[in-house]
Amino acid sequence: AIDTLGSWSALGKIAFTSTRDGNSEIYVVNPDGTGLTRVTTNAAVDASPEWSPDGAKILFSSTRDGNYEIYVMNADGSSQVRLTNNTATDSLPGSS
Repeated sequence: AIDTLGSWSALGKIAFTSTRDGNSEIYVVNPDGTGLTRVTTNAAVDASPEWSPDGAKILFSSTRDGNYEIYVMNADGSSQVRLTNNTATDSLPGSS
């Protein structure tokens, strides 16, 4: 499995991308390694998680609609919403 460090939340949790379950998904974990939770589950690539400043939401990129687009979800993985919609690659939501 490949694990890639994502970002730290204001609440001290870590969001990261891993292929440990056979596909690139986003996980959240406490800094001490407890509380590991997979927050995305689909056949597409989900990657590049970035926390909102208050730690309530996670921005991420995904290929679930055919090419990389930017999505947002609640920190627990619920309410996933696509924010971009074009034929260009939209990835790395935390970059400026």
